[in-house]
Amino acid sequence: MSTAASAASVRQSPRWARKSTVVLATTILALAVFGATTQTWIEVRLDPTGASNSDLHVQGSKAATAVTALAVVALAGGLAASIAGKIARWIIAVLIALSAAGIILAAVTVILDPLGAAQGSIAAATGVSGGQADAVITAFPALAIVAGSLLAVCAIALPLAGRYWTSRTKYDAGARGKKSANEPVDEIDSWDSLSRGEDPT
Repeated sequence: MSTAASAASVRQSPRWARKSTVVLATTILALAVFGATTQTWIEVRLDPTGASNSDLHVQGSKAATAVTALAVVALAGGLAASIAGKIARWIIAVLIALSAAGIILAAVTVILDPLGAAQGSIAAATGVSGGQADAVITAFPALAIVAGSLLAVCAIALPLAGRYWTSRTKYDAGARGKKSANEPVDEIDSWDSLSRGEDPT
């Protein structure tokens, strides 16, 4: 009776709550943030008078150094969520949420004070700190903010969606039992079956 109820619950789970959907969305968004940091966030004209074309292109990884590390944390969390148990998913969700908040805060700081964020790169290029320069923001900090905001949504959705997932740990597997033959099988389920030596087909 309990097995049939569990199967019915899995079949009725919304599309957004599928493990593959949540994990893939988190991974793509974290990679989007990471990719954004490799692009130019600030265009700096070292000579504001325009007497020379002394332009400096400041990457996101230099303008907001924390964003790269936070993106890696969110990426690792998203991948770990695919094999985590119930309690671990809550911990991972908190880590992803904190990473998202840090990404947003760092990107907003760059937008509000682009010249301040570029000072390190300006000093490295000219050997002078605090000099006059014009700094213009590109679209990539805004992209990081959007991706970071969506990462926060994924962090909220993770523990909620996890209620529909069958357990993946050897300690919890016995409590949930095996999936019935007519239950939907996603890509992660197939890999888990192969790792246990079972034929998912």
